[in-house]
Amino acid sequence: MPLIRVLSAVEQVANYLRDELMRGQWSGHLPGVDRLAPELGVSRKTLEAALRLLESEGVLMRNGPRRRRSIEPREAQPLPALRVALLLSEAADRQLDYVVDLQHELARIGHTTKFAPGTMKDFGMNVKGVERMVAKTPADAWIVAGGPREILQWFHGRSLPVCALFGRRSGLPIAGVGPDKPPAYALATRSLIELGHRRIVLIARRMRRLPEPGASERAFLEELAAHGIPRGPYHLPDWEDHIDGFHAGLETLFQVTPPTALIIQEAVLFAAAQQFLARRGLRVPEDVSLICTDADPTFAWCKPTVAYIGWNSRPVVRRIVRWAANLSSRKTDVRQVLTPAEFVPGGTIGPVAGSKGG
Repeated sequence: MPLIRVLSAVEQVANYLRDELMRGQWSGHLPGVDRLAPELGVSRKTLEAALRLLESEGVLMRNGPRRRRSIEPREAQPLPALRVALLLSEAADRQLDYVVDLQHELARIGHTTKFAPGTMKDFGMNVKGVERMVAKTPADAWIVAGGPREILQWFHGRSLPVCALFGRRSGLPIAGVGPDKPPAYALATRSLIELGHRRIVLIARRMRRLPEPGASERAFLEELAAHGIPRGPYHLPDWEDHIDGFHAGLETLFQVTPPTALIIQEAVLFAAAQQFLARRGLRVPEDVSLICTDADPTFAWCKPTVAYIGWNSRPVVRRIVRWAANLSSRKTDVRQVLTPAEFVPGGTIGPVAGSKGG
């Protein structure tokens, strides 16, 4: 049975306002915060956060300081249905909660969705392989999850309607959405440093390291430098992006100067690293601290919980649904939206062995 998620006050207010807007309660402009906050019985801070959420979905538009927000007009007629193809990084991503939610939400408003006949991993993250696959896949629009820069550039260069879910999308004139992780990476790194760690390694996929580190990876390296820790290949190592390459990379790391802390991207790699450490007789967090840069449902069953970086997937799903609606109504939509992310400390981090930590 799926876990029941309790909505925050901000989400409850946003849901109420969204429903009222759909009913036509207001037109043209939304009443100001000074009027709405007492009417709804919430604080200005909560209301402003809810309004920002609706802005990120394209439901409202900000018009500048002290001016009322515009209400985006709704379509009078049903929008044409789209055939939306999802190109994922690997097959296991099909089971991710936000991928399932996205399919349901797109279907709810009349669009059809299907997975591409292969994943980017199947094509070796290779543009030529993706090009052949796209040519054989009838679709009106594409959602690319975790796409490398070259693949996202290829979609843009072919004028194919595409929305980047995560991936190296920054600076490209395409729609995109994902969590704002760099501040959370910096906080996670700082927390380890305050516990006495200096040999901290970030295990990142090749597409996140090359041709240059992404924003989150740069935040990690900059936090090391801010605390006087020299940065080098040790902290962001290269490894072949497959099972054998991953384990070979870990073996190399632990041969001479083993890290005291690992920050690991993706829950599947996190689990593999835990098994690797257990086989070597290394305890977590007594010998090695671990942080996962993604949340995973299995973490809820861990006691104490895993240290991880979490984010709410609902605004992400809603943003993509809004992009599909804009595309269906022939509106240009290349907005890139970031949603908040946070570092959640857990029982997999602790002081360096022999140190009292920070």
